[in-house]
Amino acid sequence: MEIVMPKMGESVSEGTIIKWYKKPGDKIERDEILLEISTDKVDTEIPSPSAGVLKEIKVNEGDTVEVGTVMAILSTNGEPTEVQTENEVEKKTEQRIPEKVEIKASEYNTETERDLYEIEMPKMGESITEGTVIKWYKKAGESVKKDEVLLEISTDKVDTEIPSPIDGNVAEILVGEQETVDVGTIVAKVSTSGKVIQKQKPGKEERKEIKPSAPESMHDNFTPTVSNLKEGKTERFYSPLVLNIAQKENVSFDELSGIDGSGINGRVMKKDILSYIEQRKTSGKKISTNEPSHVSSKTNAPQFIFDIPVTGEVEKIPMDNIRQKIMQHMVASRDTSVHVTSLTEVDMTKIDKFLKEKREEYWKKEGVKLTFLAIIADACIKALKKFPLVNSSIDGNTIIQKKYVNLGIAVAIEPAGLIVPNIKGADQKNILGLAKSIHDLANRSRNKKLTPDDITAGTFTITNYGVFGTIFGTPIINQPEVAILGVGAIVKRPVVIEVDGTDTIAIRSIMDLTISHDHRLIDGMIGSLFLKHIKETLEGFDPESV
Repeated sequence: MEIVMPKMGESVSEGTIIKWYKKPGDKIERDEILLEISTDKVDTEIPSPSAGVLKEIKVNEGDTVEVGTVMAILSTNGEPTEVQTENEVEKKTEQRIPEKVEIKASEYNTETERDLYEIEMPKMGESITEGTVIKWYKKAGESVKKDEVLLEISTDKVDTEIPSPIDGNVAEILVGEQETVDVGTIVAKVSTSGKVIQKQKPGKEERKEIKPSAPESMHDNFTPTVSNLKEGKTERFYSPLVLNIAQKENVSFDELSGIDGSGINGRVMKKDILSYIEQRKTSGKKISTNEPSHVSSKTNAPQFIFDIPVTGEVEKIPMDNIRQKIMQHMVASRDTSVHVTSLTEVDMTKIDKFLKEKREEYWKKEGVKLTFLAIIADACIKALKKFPLVNSSIDGNTIIQKKYVNLGIAVAIEPAGLIVPNIKGADQKNILGLAKSIHDLANRSRNKKLTPDDITAGTFTITNYGVFGTIFGTPIINQPEVAILGVGAIVKRPVVIEVDGTDTIAIRSIMDLTISHDHRLIDGMIGSLFLKHIKETLEGFDPESV
């Protein structure tokens, strides 16, 4: 039986093998997970369509192939098959979204090390290219059970505890705590036999060839393929992603060798080559490899060094990985979007009274803690439907207007900072459904139980700084979105209201609501009308809508 790359959606034409859960010669049951794939839409575990023995793997982990490509051969007659010497890739059947983050493990390719599993830095989302090892829970030589926590990693999206995929002994730890490495990098090896395994010599990392997306004749001095690497044309390692970008953009190996990499051991990361390409477009020429670049590979912004005056005792505190990533993303967002902020006041008295009267009732009847934020989220979704341009992204000169709402809810994580998980299909939920989703995301965020699907593909974000008593703020847009809603604290204020045609002063529960929007796409009129729609929805709140 041929296992082929499945079609994961109308617009999906290819997929990347993330992980094989079986090796050639292994038996597999029907519906048992066979492999994991990634597309531009989703990361998905693929079950076997039939019971049998995996005869051959035709596509390696990390390779990208077109829909319909044969990835593996499955023998369904139960006959033993010869184990292949190459550990490759396979898949098929229905789409299945992973319920939890799992670490990649792939067997060694030699007969002598068949019981040694390589633990890879897992892919934590479509846009994640690297991760930092925060803590090892096991030392080399210690035993570990399947699903027992092995290490903790941090990305720019989330901190996550990673369980061991197998029972065994930790044979070797290759990446130390606080080290940052690319997705797919081998971080440790686990032996299932308990034997002492001879360590692999450093520098022998397998380099997999990727399918070229443009003719090799694009540039006279450009042939970014594995064959070039093996022939000794360069000793520097470049990931398939970097090579693919280089080939598309006519970046020669000479130019690649001159790019200062921000990865471990100076490895060129995706952001490094994209920064170089942007500089080359701006200057109209190649950047000299002999001249230092004045652009930081971390933030794509000029680096300034200041003398910090110190007149007393100080404490130097190294930034953790998440704080560094937040810093980089905030600078990148500032430099990408033209931020404009609009403000309106909302009278929340009617909603405040409703929650005080009914919150306990809904908790007993529905098991839901009804909050201001759930009601505000519902009003925000209604406004996004009314003004769909606010629910868009900018791709060059093209507007990507989404017809669905994946609502991001900023969650404060102590002590690291903020994380923004998404309520997928938020426009299909009522207020109670939104309340349940907000509580679930907040709880899993603080307990490191988020999955890659939770933190990707958001379309609009709400940040509730009012929960800390802040009245007003100007939040930074969560890229690649074009706007973000800021929710201030609800405070009692004396305001002028009209009663029976007469102006009078009354004490009302007032909330400041702000929207930061990208003026490249969302001008002042749309931003103001969007806020006005939310204001009118909240002030005209109907308890029956719950």
